[in-house]
Amino acid sequence: MSTAPFSPDWIKRYSADPYAVLGIAVTADERRILKRYRQVAKQLHPDIQATEEESGREFANQVLTRLVNPAYQRLKQDKGRSETLATLRFKVRRLSREQKLLARGELAKQLKENPEPEVDVFYEQALSKLSEAQYSSSDAFARRTAAIAELNLIYLRRKMGEPVIREKRTGLVSSAAVQQPVTVTADNVSGQPVSGPPINYAQRHIDRAKTYIANKKYAQAIQELRDAVRIESSNSDYHTMLGQAYLLNKMGGMAKVHIRQALKLNSRNPVALKYAKQMNLDLSDLSGSETKKKKSGGLFGRFAKKH
Repeated sequence: MSTAPFSPDWIKRYSADPYAVLGIAVTADERRILKRYRQVAKQLHPDIQATEEESGREFANQVLTRLVNPAYQRLKQDKGRSETLATLRFKVRRLSREQKLLARGELAKQLKENPEPEVDVFYEQALSKLSEAQYSSSDAFARRTAAIAELNLIYLRRKMGEPVIREKRTGLVSSAAVQQPVTVTADNVSGQPVSGPPINYAQRHIDRAKTYIANKKYAQAIQELRDAVRIESSNSDYHTMLGQAYLLNKMGGMAKVHIRQALKLNSRNPVALKYAKQMNLDLSDLSGSETKKKKSGGLFGRFAKKH
């Protein structure tokens, strides 16, 4: 396969991920995509490139017209973004089944191993680092765009969870064998089969918060995370994310409150411990209270002692 710049194979390789071409996150909305496109188009404009060598001007012109402009045309509409993400997710599933989705770059390796509460923020920071000088030269474009494309696949892999591998049917199955269990809930008093799992309202707030964090809208993320914590106040990860959002919004006092609460709920929460160390939190009282709790045995322990 030819790898010469702007050969058909070269164009096909890089156009497979328009998000990577623009150096933008797969979570980006229309406004953010437009902003990034304008930055790149301005950098590659002939007037800006006028003082560059002929080879540099030719590269800028070719990459703008043959990759950047088409990438923006694909992503500026909801339908184009949906189709692109569906294609990328299909690629992730296929590579995962074939065990070929490997993280080769250092940033991709770190993203693959990062704790779940840190995935979104690390992804955005890594992508920002790679896209900063993405169009500084033809070599930089090739290396950094490929690294961003890899980062996008690893990020989608983390968000999609483990791939579901279904067994192939080997024959007819009786209707009794595939009958769905009937679940009776407040929303299903008739006892008819339900079409999906119960709605997790806290997770809805968490998902929206992640989108806000990805777009650096920390105040909105904080509000969503506060709502999630109200619903599941004993979730250590939610308190950790809220502490993280407060820290990103430069509200260190509130960040400490929720990181401490996260560690009260789970003293081994690795992300909360990381931020506690970063903020120099004194956790001696937390370890002491946890020891007392273990000794007392909780409510049932006290009940047992009385009897």
